[in-house]
Amino acid sequence: MIRFVFPLFLLLLAACAPTVANRGTIIDPEKLAQLTIGQSSREEVIQILGSPTQVATFDENTWYYFGCSTKQYSFLNPEITAQSAVSLQFDEAGILASIHTYEEGNAKKIAPVARRTPTYGRETTVFEQLLGNLGRPRGSSDIRQAR
Repeated sequence: MIRFVFPLFLLLLAACAPTVANRGTIIDPEKLAQLTIGQSSREEVIQILGSPTQVATFDENTWYYFGCSTKQYSFLNPEITAQSAVSLQFDEAGILASIHTYEEGNAKKIAPVARRTPTYGRETTVFEQLLGNLGRPRGSSDIRQAR
């Protein structure tokens, strides 16, 4: 009996391990401290922080570094464990002009819209999708017909 209970217990315990997901770049404050306003060039910034997550759409001199780390247990909603946002502004010569770090309090939760985009055609049920091809003749892509 114990031979079956112990492996089952280990399997259930392993199922409780969280899934960790990292998106973007979470900037280490020590690396950010290596940058000097008025002296650090774009190349130095890339060497220290890496490529930016995004360059501003209408201003090539503004770089953004966004990052988010989440932890999720099985089917539960993910929990944010770390989040950062930093913007770097360069002057026309490519020298760092300013650094702005956004705090977590600046983040806003956005509720997704529940509406659906209308599509044309008819909706098929799960059974129609699974059983819909039964009894239909095979197309010209069938290997037997292609020979």
